[in-house]
Amino acid sequence: MKKSLAKLAAVTVLALVGAGTNSLAANSEARADQPANWTINEAVDVNAINSDLVPGRPTIDVGIYFPSNFDPGFDKVTLPAMLDSFMSAKEIYAPAGVQLNLLWVKSGEVDPRFLAIQANEIPRIPDTEYVNLYVSSRRHPAELTEMAKSAFESVIEPDEDNSRTIYLVALQDVIFPFLEVSEGRNWTMKMVRTGGLSFPTYSYGDTLPERLRGVITITNLSKPSRLRRTIAHEIGHKAMNVSHEYKATDPAHEIYDEGGLMLYGSGEDIPSGREGRWHLERLLMSPFVYRRDAEGKKVWNEDYKEGGHYYDPLYGEKVVDFPGVSGMDPDW
Repeated sequence: MKKSLAKLAAVTVLALVGAGTNSLAANSEARADQPANWTINEAVDVNAINSDLVPGRPTIDVGIYFPSNFDPGFDKVTLPAMLDSFMSAKEIYAPAGVQLNLLWVKSGEVDPRFLAIQANEIPRIPDTEYVNLYVSSRRHPAELTEMAKSAFESVIEPDEDNSRTIYLVALQDVIFPFLEVSEGRNWTMKMVRTGGLSFPTYSYGDTLPERLRGVITITNLSKPSRLRRTIAHEIGHKAMNVSHEYKATDPAHEIYDEGGLMLYGSGEDIPSGREGRWHLERLLMSPFVYRRDAEGKKVWNEDYKEGGHYYDPLYGEKVVDFPGVSGMDPDW
C-alpha cells in the first residue's frame, strides 16, 4: 500500500511538474505572439522630412520602430540619431534617383527579451573555393532563429505592403554568428555584435517569411561614420540585394575599403553597369521600389521570381559571375 501511494505521489508530482512546464511553455509562446503596442510619435514632423519627394520618381517606403523601454545603460541609438541617419540616407540615394519616403515613426514597449537577439542560426556549411558566396548562400541559405522570428513577428504590424516596406527597428543587441577559417583544415564559429543588420534575401532567400523580409535592425549609431552611412548601407543590402562588394572587389563577409556604399568605409558611390556590378540597376529594379502614376497610385516593381537570391531571374543579366575563394591552405 505504501509503495502504491509512493508511486501515486511520484506520478502526481511528475504530472504537476509537466503541467507547470507546459504552462510555462504556453505562456512563453503566448508572450512571443503578443504584438508590441506602438503609437505614432507625433513629435516627428514626417511631412517636413518628406518635403523633398517628387511624384513619379522611384521611391522606397520606410517605417521606423523605436522602443520606449531600452535599458538605462543603452545609448548607442537615440531617436534623433535615427532621424539624422535617415536624412543622410536620403542624401546618399538622391544622386541615384531614388527617394526615401518616411511613413511614420512609432514608439512603444517591446518584450524586453527581444531587445537583444541572435539573428540567425549557426551556419551549417562554410563557404569554400568551389562556389562563390552567392551560390553557396542559395544552396545553404541563412535561417532566422526562432528568437529573431518571434521578435519581428511581435514588432512588425500586419500590413498589405509588409513585403514591400523597409522597417528600421532599433534594438540593443543583434548578434550574428558566422564561420571563419581558423588554422589547418578547421573552421571556428564567431559571433559579431552588429551595428546594423539587413537580413537580405541574397543570404536568407525564401527562408525569410515574406511579411518580414523588409526588416533592418539598427543597434549602433554612436560614431559619426556610423551615423552617416549605416542606414544607407543597410538599405543597400536590402534594395540592391548585394553583399560587401564594389567594382573589381568581389563580395566577402567583411571588406574595408573606400569608394562604394556597400563596402565598410566612408564611400557613398552607387556605381552602374557591369563594371559597377550593376548596383544602380539592381537598386532601380528592387521589389521595394515603386513609382506613383498620374493618379497617385503606387506602381510597384516586379517581385522576386525565386525568393530573391542574388541570381534571381528578376535581375536577368544584371548579375556577376565570379569564382569562390577560401582562406584555407589549398594543401590542407
